[in-house]
Amino acid sequence: MTFLIVTHVPHIQQQNHYFAYAPYVREMNVWIKQVDKVIIVAPITKAFKSDIDSPYEHKNIELIPIKRFDMLSLKASLYSLFKIPRISISLYKAMRKANHIHLRCPGNIGLLGCCVQILFPNKIKTAKYAGNWDPKSKQPWSYKLQKWILENTFLTRNMQVLVYGEWAGSTKNIQPFFTATYTEADKLLVFKKDQKERIDFVFVGTLVKGKNPLYAVQLAEALHKKGFDLTLTLYGEGTERELLEHYISLHNLEKIVALKGNQTQEIIKKAYQKSHFVILPSESEGWPKVIAEGMFWGCVPLATPVSCVPFMLDHSSRGLLLTMNKEKDLLQIENLLANKIEYAVKSKKSIDWSRQYTMDVFEQEVKKLL
Repeated sequence: MTFLIVTHVPHIQQQNHYFAYAPYVREMNVWIKQVDKVIIVAPITKAFKSDIDSPYEHKNIELIPIKRFDMLSLKASLYSLFKIPRISISLYKAMRKANHIHLRCPGNIGLLGCCVQILFPNKIKTAKYAGNWDPKSKQPWSYKLQKWILENTFLTRNMQVLVYGEWAGSTKNIQPFFTATYTEADKLLVFKKDQKERIDFVFVGTLVKGKNPLYAVQLAEALHKKGFDLTLTLYGEGTERELLEHYISLHNLEKIVALKGNQTQEIIKKAYQKSHFVILPSESEGWPKVIAEGMFWGCVPLATPVSCVPFMLDHSSRGLLLTMNKEKDLLQIENLLANKIEYAVKSKKSIDWSRQYTMDVFEQEVKKLL
């Protein structure tokens, strides 16, 4: 089988090996285990490989490089008009050669892939929609267009669209799905996390405005002022780093808040294992892996009720849903810290739920799709 991946994820080429964002590649390596040849249509970047990049594990890979584009400004939109035809032709040629077409959405490349796949109604197709599928959520027009095309059973045939959560009114194209990080072998004993001493919070994700890392810092600051002995460690890089550094310095938070940058999966795992809470006050998510990963190791999640997060937290029985009102959220956290039995129950429920979704289970489900 020739398996085609259409993605906006930037790729790095080193000799005959291809690298990309590690969580994405780990997932794709499960898919491509089952196939004879892999074709990847994706942008190439000249950036150096970092700790968050991993290699594809397959001996027969053909990468078709394409240009990145966006519509964020008039100038960018004009440049895109010249890029889109060439990218579309590359997609068409790649789809002709493939037995199975796999689209990674949402994204500009994914949108073009959605359009071009209409010309191949008889080919087996899957699409992984990694964003928020909630029909009521506010999203860019391009995301809404992708969702409309993918759901449309006349335009999009022979397709299984993998989405996070179950949504009323979905067509037969739509299939609720999940993602995973850890294996059955990772199900090690989680030791009870004692709150007698310091309370550890962890934030893992890109340091961008949409993830609201500053709100996590401000919650930690407010709890510290109320007398709680705590630390907040943030893992990740992004455009908000300088703002966070300035805020931490201005408010003398160096002793309780640490910015660790991008780190390996093993370092992140150790951070979860020693932390009491994983926090993600994000404005938009699909299936936030960091929440599921933290829960796997007994962290109680503090997250906003976006996408399928209420399902993941079972509407607060496995964690706390943040309101983004600091006073209300502080009260929620304080009440939980004051009730050690409730904390232990939420932690145990988090472990039990998250450990249903391992890479072993994920691989079995992927085999069914192929």
